[in-house]
Amino acid sequence: MHIAVFNQHHHSPDCPATCRHYTFLEYLAQRHSISLVTSSAWKQVRITDKHSWVPAGVQLYEQYVPYQNQMGVAQRLFSYGGFAAYSMAKGLRMPEPNVIWAVSTPLSTPWVAAKVARLRGLPWVFEVQDLWPAFPIQMGAVKSKWMQQRLYKLEKELYQSASHIITLSPDMTDYIAGLGIPAAKITTNYNGTDLELSAAIGEAEIYGLREQYQLQGKQVVLYAGTYGRANDIPTLMQAVEYLKSEPAVQFVFAGNGYYEPQLQALAKQCQNLLLLPPQPREKIFKLFKLADVSLVTFNDLPVLATNSPAKFYDSLACGTPVIVTNPGWTKSFVEKYNVGWYTPPEQAQLLAQTIKAALAAPGSLKEKGANGIAVAKTLFDRQILAKQVEQVLEQVV
Repeated sequence: MHIAVFNQHHHSPDCPATCRHYTFLEYLAQRHSISLVTSSAWKQVRITDKHSWVPAGVQLYEQYVPYQNQMGVAQRLFSYGGFAAYSMAKGLRMPEPNVIWAVSTPLSTPWVAAKVARLRGLPWVFEVQDLWPAFPIQMGAVKSKWMQQRLYKLEKELYQSASHIITLSPDMTDYIAGLGIPAAKITTNYNGTDLELSAAIGEAEIYGLREQYQLQGKQVVLYAGTYGRANDIPTLMQAVEYLKSEPAVQFVFAGNGYYEPQLQALAKQCQNLLLLPPQPREKIFKLFKLADVSLVTFNDLPVLATNSPAKFYDSLACGTPVIVTNPGWTKSFVEKYNVGWYTPPEQAQLLAQTIKAALAAPGSLKEKGANGIAVAKTLFDRQILAKQVEQVLEQVV
């Protein structure tokens, strides 16, 4: 089977990112012919150079289209439009695939896939990583009511056009089904994690990391991810301040983004905050193994409650309990499987209290950590999730 993958945001394990599709492409390329249409933007942020840019066997069609998390609305639209034009041309000229697999975000990528699929008479699969246009609209990036209506109309048309839809969370599935899309046409496929990376980390490496950052005798609270406008960073900063008088509690933040200047200023005032640069895939697992608890926080917006954050899965795979602030499926999940805690979004004092209470109960930390490892093996193994995607692609062909 020849699978054409349209994904503007491809990256490798050398980048500070989730690498879901790298793992999936590696799995699929052992069994099928893969063509990847993508942008080279993430190449600029590689931290190491241990991995090939695409897995062996993947035919790469790549265009330089700038993209950064710090971009404004106009710059992002230019980036999305540039990639859409390139992928349209490449999609119509490449050797004919059996199926197209389009990864959103942004919504322009599945739009191109739908056009190419229609013109070439092919089935196509729509993978929804975040709900668009709800995300940019609720974040305030699209203010025109007319434009909002047009985008929602386009979204539904794409769901109807797709041969099948893959979502990364149960809440996304429920949302799409609520638009009248048949449930049989939607498959929930969690973002997942790479269990082998977690299993490869030994105690000696964790001890060395603790010494390197002078964390002996400290209880580590980890936030690993983007310091973005959707990640409720101001609440995290306030929680750091609330707990700065607790000598045993050490916050470790690894990442970059919009709020980085404010975090750097805070770290100069609060000794209980250690800022690390973005980490490649293997090193981020060491930090999760080091931590006593990790934080998965987002703003109080309905669309953010549906998302599927990579740090949630990575933390559980490493046996580190999570504190989530999404009132959606992650809240239900941590409560059902006893793998962490929920505290309401944008409530800094409650978050600080939850952190303090969690760290004061070592027995509970151990129990929730063990539960996390067990559930990750059952539900979040990317090798199993890749096979599920393969089955969807084969089914539509």
